[in-house]
Order: sequence, then C-alpha cells, then structure tokens
Amino acid sequence: MLREKIEKYLLDVQKPSRYIGGEMGSIIKNPDETDVSFAFCFPDTYDIGMSHLGMKILYSLMNSRENYRCERVFAPQEDFENIMREHDIPLYTLENLEPVKNFDFIGFTLQYELSYTNVLNMLDLAGVPLWQRDRGEALSPIVVAGGCCVCNAEPLADFFDIFILGEGEEVNLELMDLYLEHKKRGSSRSEFLRDAVKIEGIYVPSFYHVSYNDDGTVKSITPDDGIPPVVRKRIISDMDKVFYPDNFAVPFSEIVHDRAVTEVLRGCIRGCRFCQAGFLYRPFREKSAESIFNQSKVLCENTGYDELSLASLSTSDHSDISEILSKLIDYTEKNKINLSLPSLRIDNFSEELLEKIKKVRKSGLTFAPEAGTQRLRDVINKNVTEEEIMNTCRISFEGGYTTVKLYFMLGLPTETDEDIIGIAELAQKIVDLFYSLPERPKGKSVQVSISTATFVPKPFTPFEFEPQDTREMIEHKQKLLTESIKSRKIRPSWHDPSVSLIEAVLARGDRRLSEVIYTAWKNGCKSDSWGEHFKFDIWLDAFRRCGLDPGFYACRKREYNEIMPWEHIDYYVSKDFFIRENIRARKSETTPNCREKCSACGVNKATGGKCFD
Repeated sequence: MLREKIEKYLLDVQKPSRYIGGEMGSIIKNPDETDVSFAFCFPDTYDIGMSHLGMKILYSLMNSRENYRCERVFAPQEDFENIMREHDIPLYTLENLEPVKNFDFIGFTLQYELSYTNVLNMLDLAGVPLWQRDRGEALSPIVVAGGCCVCNAEPLADFFDIFILGEGEEVNLELMDLYLEHKKRGSSRSEFLRDAVKIEGIYVPSFYHVSYNDDGTVKSITPDDGIPPVVRKRIISDMDKVFYPDNFAVPFSEIVHDRAVTEVLRGCIRGCRFCQAGFLYRPFREKSAESIFNQSKVLCENTGYDELSLASLSTSDHSDISEILSKLIDYTEKNKINLSLPSLRIDNFSEELLEKIKKVRKSGLTFAPEAGTQRLRDVINKNVTEEEIMNTCRISFEGGYTTVKLYFMLGLPTETDEDIIGIAELAQKIVDLFYSLPERPKGKSVQVSISTATFVPKPFTPFEFEPQDTREMIEHKQKLLTESIKSRKIRPSWHDPSVSLIEAVLARGDRRLSEVIYTAWKNGCKSDSWGEHFKFDIWLDAFRRCGLDPGFYACRKREYNEIMPWEHIDYYVSKDFFIRENIRARKSETTPNCREKCSACGVNKATGGKCFD
C-alpha cells in the first residue's frame, strides 16, 4: 500500500509533515463517491505553495461541490525526491495519498517562470507523458494550467492540454462540468478539447499553429477551423459575491506566509509601466469593508491563526481603507491577532494611516520608489516624487520607526549611470533626514536597506517591446551603486542577473522554447528560483543544443508591428495602449492613475462598463 511505503521513509527527510497531509482544515473525500477529480499541483515546495492564496481559493471552491474533489500536490524537496525515485513512489496527493496520474485533471498554477522545469519534473515523477502529443486519445488525465504566467504560455505550449486564462472561480467549475458530460459520454481527449474551447477563458494550444520569419520572429498564429482566433481571459465582476473560503488547511510546520489572508481588491489603478500584474488583473475591483471584515473574522476563528494579512497589489488604494483598518484593528487588538499590511503606497501614506499601522506593525516599513531619479520614475510612470518619498520617511521617523526598506530596479528603459548614482543619493538623503529631525527616536540609529532587482520586460506591459540589459551591463550598475554608497547606514542587496536573464527569456518566449526547457530539465535543471539549485551553464548549453539564442528573446528591442508570441491572447488591455504608453515613456511623460482620468487602456470597452463612476 502506498501509505505504508511513504511512511517507511518519512523520518529520513527534513520536515516530513510536508508529505503526509492530514492537516486541520484539509478536505478528504472518498474517491468512490465523487465524479470528477482534480490534482492541484504547485510547482514548488510545500512551504511556498501552502502560502499561495489562489490555491487556497480554488481548492475550497472545487471541494464545495459534493461530487467533485480537489487534492493538493507539491514539488518534493531533493531528499524526498531521491527516495521516491529509488523506491518507485509516484507523485501523489496529500489528501488520499493517491497517485496523481489517476486523476481526471492534473492542474498547475504558474506563478513565476523559473518554476517551469519543476512542472516537467512533477509530471515525470507522476508517470505522465510530458509532451501533450504523447498522451493519446484517452480522456484522462487532462493537464491544465492557470496563473499569471499563462498570459504567455507559449514556452510550455507543447506540454499542456489546456491553459485557463484569467480568474478561475467560475471557469474551473464550468470546465469540470463539461468534463463530467464527456466522461459519461465516453468521449476522447480531442472531442473534449474541441468542446472546451467554447468556454471563454479556455486556451487549447494544440489547436493553434505558429510559423516563423527567417529572422526568427513570429510570422503567423493560425487556429484550426472552427477555433476562435483570439482567446479572452475570464474576470469576476462582483468581488462581494465571488466565492471565498471560510477555512484554510493549517500546516503542521511553519511555512513562508503562515497566516490567514483576506483579499482586499483586484487590479490596480496605478499603471506602472513595468508591472505585469497591474495590467493583467484589470479592471480595478474592491471588496466592501463589511465583506473584508466578515471574511477575516471567520478565517481567524476557523483556522486559529494569530496573524492576518490583507492581500492586494495596492492595499492602501482601497477607497475605504480607513474604515477597513478601524474595524479590523478593533477586532485584532481585542483578540491578540497581528495584522499585516503589505503593498503600501508612498504617495498616499499619511499620519492617520501611520497611527493605524503603528498599532499592528512594530518592525520597519517598506516602500518601492523603483528608480533613483525623478526622470526615471516618470519614465516608468511611478507617479511618486522625491518630496513624497521624503515626507513618507519623515512621518515614519517621527512616528518612531528607524528602519526603512526601499525597492529599486536596475536596467530600466532609458536608465543611465546618473540614475544609478541617484539611488545612492536618495538613500543618503533619507539617512540625513533622520538625523535632522528633532522628533526622531532618541538614542537610536537609522538603517536604510535598498534592494535592487534586475528589470525583466514582461508581456502585456508598455515595456514588452524593450530589451533587457545584458549581464555585463547589470554587473557594471551593481558595482557603480556600491561605489556610490558612502554611509554604513545604507545596505544594498541585489539579485543574480543570470536568473533574471532566464526569466526574461521564458516570459517573452515562443513555442520553440519547449525543447529548451525539456533539454535543461533533462540535464539537471529544476527548482531554478532557488539559488542553490540554479544551473546557468546547463541552461546556456540547452539553448546551444536547440540552436536558439537567449539574447534574441531577452535582450532584443521589439518593433511595435512585430507579432508577439501571445498575440492571440486577450487580457482586455489593448496593444495600441501599450504602444502609446511606451512612446510616452520615451518622452518621460506620465499618465494619471485610473481614478484621476481614464487612459483608454481598453478594459472598460471590453467589459462593457466603466471601471469607475
């Protein structure tokens, strides 16, 4: 029996609770009493996957249907994977310890590009053919994926039967309902897929055929007869009526974000030109303060968590943030629950907001200026001035804080050495500000941390046309920044530019990369987002073997009229808008946020309504 086989080796691995299930709040159903089964796979460790809100929502949603069951699967750590391979233990679900290959659906959530080799590794561990073409006409298992990365799923197109575009609360159940019909009918895989494309938000890559120009760019994307030429994402219109779980599976061991989470809003009004999520999740939709409070209260009571986090792209942009915090702080203080408030904006940070935050957050504050000079902040449409940055820091310091963390990017379009030096100068001004304030915390010193990531141009942003800086360019900028910092009160850190190069390749790549990903995985690449596992040389060798140049995908400027690999995918924001915004960026012209003025991005035209009254 599989359970006995697994339990025999649990004491030989770190954190064995990752692999056995049975957590409070998990949902276990009898396989013989359900009609459709879904193995929900997170292509990273249990500790990270169990922190993901989207998985929690869809897991509870699918299990809310009595005749459907959804079970969780995570990528094993290397110690347990070695045991699995040595003793023929297949990849299995946590709820019933059932082999993944037995499920009707094997579903992955794709949240970051560097998880792609883990997708192949998990399919291999499950004993499922990696290539879609090798799965034959048997109806199951159907291999599907959703998540933000499927906005350009082409690098993985040859491995998947279906991609689910956009928000999944409605479309997942529609797809399972359709599958049940075909299961009863005894349909083949292709018969089911041909019907599935009629559901809005369902993309079947095998029905689309890509040809290339001599220079390697995409020439055409042609669908089969009867297949829609463009696939549009799904959105949820009413955030107060959409399903939200009243319980989470609570792990036995500590995970990355070990707390209750309440979603506050979806979308973003800001229009930062580098930010893919801000455009993918448009239109902007808020939950009411009452819904947020009620959902938070129920979750804390059911899970027993003593920490609650408010999740969104920009929590402080909620139009009713003051009332939300007032209600939640009263409840969390009374019940000794710590309230976490990520995603704060510099330009709407006030003394009133700080007073509320001080009641729940005792550590330092984190903000994201993204660029060191006003010119470059205007290029990326950050719409944050140096005066606002300094005022926010002043409010923080006078409120008792001594630690500030600032996020920046290196390699932004039009960036010069002056912009890099500007990061160090801005950090120094913040240090000087602290010591100039008579109301600063007495007897304490200030600490300014600056974290710099390499800019990665992403699809469905105004910078999708821009080249990424080469590794040599980024290393020059990192060295310049280090040399420009004169105070020990300022601590810089940065990411490996080699990792960012592979991320950029996979983000804007085409179908020819499926062979590269397969070759890299076959030669030892997996868990690429973990520094100790990332093997840059093997990735470069995979490109060489497949006759492709990573610089073609990452470091090449793309013309406005070029056919993008994702040209047949519609996330409601128009390409014309991205072109206009790219032109404005080149002129260092800003665009107002959506509350101030509609920028005609195309969302309200596509949805048939206004984003704001």
